[in-house]
Amino acid sequence: MKEKSHLLLAIFVLTQASTGLELKKRIRGDIAPKSIVHSGNGLFFAQNMMYRHTITVYNRDFDLVATISDKIQGNLLSQAAHETEYRGAPVEATFSHDGKYAWVTNYLMTGPGFDNPGNDSCYGSGNFDISYVYRINTETMMVDRAIAVGSVPKYIAASPDNKWLVVSNWCSGDVSVVDTDRGEQVKRIRVGRYPRGIVVDSSSTTAYVAVMGSYDIAVIDLRSFSVSWVKGVGRSPRHVALDPAGRYLYASLNAENRIAKIDILDRRVVQKVQSGDTPRSIVLSDDGQFLYVVNYESNTLSKVDCSTMAVVETVKTDHHPIGITYDGQSRQVWVSCYSGTILVYQD
Repeated sequence: MKEKSHLLLAIFVLTQASTGLELKKRIRGDIAPKSIVHSGNGLFFAQNMMYRHTITVYNRDFDLVATISDKIQGNLLSQAAHETEYRGAPVEATFSHDGKYAWVTNYLMTGPGFDNPGNDSCYGSGNFDISYVYRINTETMMVDRAIAVGSVPKYIAASPDNKWLVVSNWCSGDVSVVDTDRGEQVKRIRVGRYPRGIVVDSSSTTAYVAVMGSYDIAVIDLRSFSVSWVKGVGRSPRHVALDPAGRYLYASLNAENRIAKIDILDRRVVQKVQSGDTPRSIVLSDDGQFLYVVNYESNTLSKVDCSTMAVVETVKTDHHPIGITYDGQSRQVWVSCYSGTILVYQD
């Protein structure tokens, strides 16, 4: 009888642990969020692309605390008419590790001098306009700097020491390295077609870049700017996350519908799991125990146990979930849906 009670208790605990995701809030408004990123200090930045030309900022109470326009004056741009107004198209964001600044990529710029914008297929002459990264002061919520990078910059990551920004330029097929003190790009590194997700290790010496037009992940040494590779990860790696110990790298394989777990010491895939149809962005819990994945065409959010690489829970989302972030203090997962909502799940 005692053994049966213990068994029932174990089943109950397992059930409770694997069904923890509960929709707590649905945020609506004049938004079309491509991404959602947590500052670490209770601010959540949603990037609304050229569909709204805004960045919307929320707090832990789900209040809209700021709407930041992508309009800037030309005096912030290195190649523009100083008295002219320009617009961007916010894609992704990262934060300095004290949360003082947000850095936001702009898919393209519009205004005088920007005549050949890139696009998702990079179709055309190939001589596309460069674009810019905005720096936003998170106290004033104002754009106070713009830094030129490559064509159609998508993902951006800050090194933990706040020295570098690493930016993937979709149509340039390269990666920009920005010196934050100097406020300028210091290196463009060729990696091939469609670089996307980036993560920088805890020592600020290595950046891992998912090259979506390949099967590989580029490994960039941030001291020498040399490139090596993790080969054969899977088809169309889109987004990457690194565990807190710095041993395992996780990659969403957009064209395989799977997530890969990679031993970065051996540079080999140790396991894969199917998460859903067209996995896009991923994020780890602060302790590295779970990985959260948004599946774009399945309209789902999946929770993966990193030790076993088993999907322990999948919940429905609104149409086309595409961005995701995690708040360790509240244990909440924020999901941005291209259809115009932000969903907050309690775990």
